[in-house]
Amino acid sequence: MTTSIERTWTAVCPVEAVPEYAGVAALLDGVQVAIFHLPGDRWYALSNWDPCSGAAVLSRGIVGDAGGVPVVASPVYKERFALESGQCLDAEDVSVPVYEVRVREGVVEVESP
Repeated sequence: MTTSIERTWTAVCPVEAVPEYAGVAALLDGVQVAIFHLPGDRWYALSNWDPCSGAAVLSRGIVGDAGGVPVVASPVYKERFALESGQCLDAEDVSVPVYEVRVREGVVEVESP
């Protein structure tokens, strides 16, 4: 017997509020989440908390590419976090949570943590 888990999505902002190669922060159920938009209508969401600096700043990081992997570099110490997995590319024992993100009818939605 398979159990179906109901997913809860939270509307965050209109698509236009997040330019390509940029991020925004949102508070979902008391958790800060950073949402990123890359070309080709690719969307990512991960924790806004930078475990290396102890500050909630990843949404203001530099978005780019590291060897084909989409990343955000923390604006504090510049550690790079993979947008797909949350893994820190500069410290293999460090990662941040990732969240599902989707766009519906022009609105960015994130699965509630």
